[in-house]
Amino acid sequence: MTLDPQQNRPETPAASNEFADFARETDVVEETVENGKKVRRRGIYLLPNLFTTSALFSGFFAVVAAINGNFSAAAIAVFVSMVLDGVDGRVARMTNTQSAFGAEYDSLADMLSFGVAPAVVAFTWILQDVGKFGWIAAFLYVACSALRLARFNVQIGSTDKKWFIGLPSPSAAALVAGCVWVFHNFDIEAYAFKLLMTLVVVCAGALMVSNIRYYSFKEIDLKGPVPFVALLAIVLGFVVISLEPSVMLLLLFAGYVVSGPAMAAMRKMKGKPAPDLQTDTEPAASDRSAD
Repeated sequence: MTLDPQQNRPETPAASNEFADFARETDVVEETVENGKKVRRRGIYLLPNLFTTSALFSGFFAVVAAINGNFSAAAIAVFVSMVLDGVDGRVARMTNTQSAFGAEYDSLADMLSFGVAPAVVAFTWILQDVGKFGWIAAFLYVACSALRLARFNVQIGSTDKKWFIGLPSPSAAALVAGCVWVFHNFDIEAYAFKLLMTLVVVCAGALMVSNIRYYSFKEIDLKGPVPFVALLAIVLGFVVISLEPSVMLLLLFAGYVVSGPAMAAMRKMKGKPAPDLQTDTEPAASDRSAD
């Protein structure tokens, strides 16, 4: 590096200038509100988006594993993606690094991890044996997942956070992946079971775009004190799940999937109208939540 004789400072290499220009031209510029004023912010937050990228990678790995016939690994990858998807939003809120870019990136990653990946895993495992009904069911699931995510994005902040409207896409993906994980080791040749799995995939998709409400668990205060027995219950839950993870996780999420229609049926039997889930708050595009 040489000195510029006129300015008596080191000359900047041309490659460095080109990289700086490239970084500036490709940088994300986002308009946000700080101290009541609109400001334009450059760049993205690294930490929450690292978790989103990890969830995206796990969803893509599930697709690759399913194509290669490794259905256990594919199902497990969907569950791993689900955990990472839940972490990125909490990390963003805890570190105050929410952003519109992060919300959009998270939604696109969810489309692969909880829309495309479960459908591909189920199709390559058993739905392809059903013929055209199999791929139609898989496509229906993907389409419903996309519609679910789009509806969730436009309703953020305008609905009661205590409830999800429609089955959350991670739970639908967990139901499909759980079925694959539990049953793929069985040499199932019965056509009736294949039709049953097709029905499970279709129902999971239909529940995502339904108006059935599901408890969101967002009102649970993780920062506040809890009784000692609550920690014991959590430890017991981990022990029970570790005994047979595939079966216990399938039962857990199957129970959650059934809880929505069950509560709706109970309200109808008692003659109680469904509560109004709308709020007066404006949608917040930067809110990253499980959907």
